Amino acid sequence: MIRAPMVRLIDADGSQVGVKPIAEALALARTRGLDLVEVAATATPPVCKVLPYSKYKYEQDKKERESRKKQKAGLLKELRFRPNIGQHDLDVKVKQIEEFIDAHDKVRITVVFRGREMQHRDLGFKLLMSIQEKLVDKAAVEQAPMPDRNRLVMTLIPKPH
Repeated sequence: MIRAPMVRLIDADGSQVGVKPIAEALALARTRGLDLVEVAATATPPVCKVLPYSKYKYEQDKKERESRKKQKAGLLKELRFRPNIGQHDLDVKVKQIEEFIDAHDKVRITVVFRGREMQHRDLGFKLLMSIQEKLVDKAAVEQAPMPDRNRLVMTLIPKPH
């Protein structure tokens, strides 16, 4: 499946053989009873290694599993507010948002309106903007405040360090 006419060949023990024609590299691999595996297709000339293909595949899967282990799926946490929240309650919830952000989680902030509060959506926007200003050094806005029926929704993500 290797299409390049010349390849940089690496032996099974890791030593470089040099730049060889593809036919010669395949012949060398066959004489040793191994496979010719392309490890760097984008290089010029492409880099090929003489080794068992099953071993190569196993090592690739192992690397992928290790990288998945180290990843942490950023959980989505949600906090709900009312537009007429008290200052102390707001401070407590902002502190909670900071803890979520420090734990590398996304935070969805929802302002819920009931009844006649729907006429004062500007209070909800002001509330979300004040939360955003308090967290400007730790969090970035992923989704700007968006109205959704009787709610306003904004999503914050941790800022990269």
